[in-house]
Amino acid sequence: MGYLNEQQREALARELKRMNFKQANWKVKRMDPRGRLVFYRNAQQPRRWLTRYELEGLGTRVTLVEQHVARPRPNGQRMESDFELVDVIVEPTPDNRL
Repeated sequence: MGYLNEQQREALARELKRMNFKQANWKVKRMDPRGRLVFYRNAQQPRRWLTRYELEGLGTRVTLVEQHVARPRPNGQRMESDFELVDVIVEPTPDNRL
């Protein structure tokens, strides 16, 4: 399997944006047997969590960006915490020149 070119990376980003985090995470994990998890839900900005995969066999780096959303419960007791996938960044690795 060769490296992904720019059109393939854009198509992958569009496909992953339509999914929720769990589905996108599962798909990226299974795409490349040589791929590796770089970091999982790393907090780089307030209320945003980043998960990054390095897909060495495809020459691609995929970053899933989640945002924390607090929703009030109907009975008014506590806030319900939830995370939603807000952005997907698919970029080439330095050795991918396609």
